Amino acid sequence: MTAELVPYESLTALQRQQVEAIEVHPQQIKYSGDIHGALHTLLSRPGPGVKGFALLANDIPVAFLLLKRPPVLPAWANEHSATLHALQVDQRVQGKGYGKACLLALPAAAREAWPEIQGLELSVDADNESAIGLYAKYGFVDSGEAYKGRIGYERRMGMTF
Repeated sequence: MTAELVPYESLTALQRQQVEAIEVHPQQIKYSGDIHGALHTLLSRPGPGVKGFALLANDIPVAFLLLKRPPVLPAWANEHSATLHALQVDQRVQGKGYGKACLLALPAAAREAWPEIQGLELSVDADNESAIGLYAKYGFVDSGEAYKGRIGYERRMGMTF
């Protein structure tokens, strides 16, 4: 598998159309949202605090994610970190290692986007055990904090560089 995490703005017009066609499994939408919501976040008010990334497999987008920094950093995040949002792997290609590829490439992509950051953070629904396990496997550590989120309790996880 050859996969590369690239900034959304570097995609061709065709690749941007292919990103719009990413399908999230219906059971995962409550956790990650859908691609239309993620793209709306990225494109509705462009600015230095939100960046989108697509994972390309043989030049075709198979996954998408957002990173945030101030001034749009969530209240729960450390100001010296970037936060991960809306990680979405197209349901038609799940199980092929693309989530893993995103998480492995994420630290370098985040540091390239914002060299001053000192780490990455994310918030994950406390009942999303598969996501918690995946994030932990690739270097995210549970902070031990839980807070009331939009659909239940959420856990904060992070990694430092």
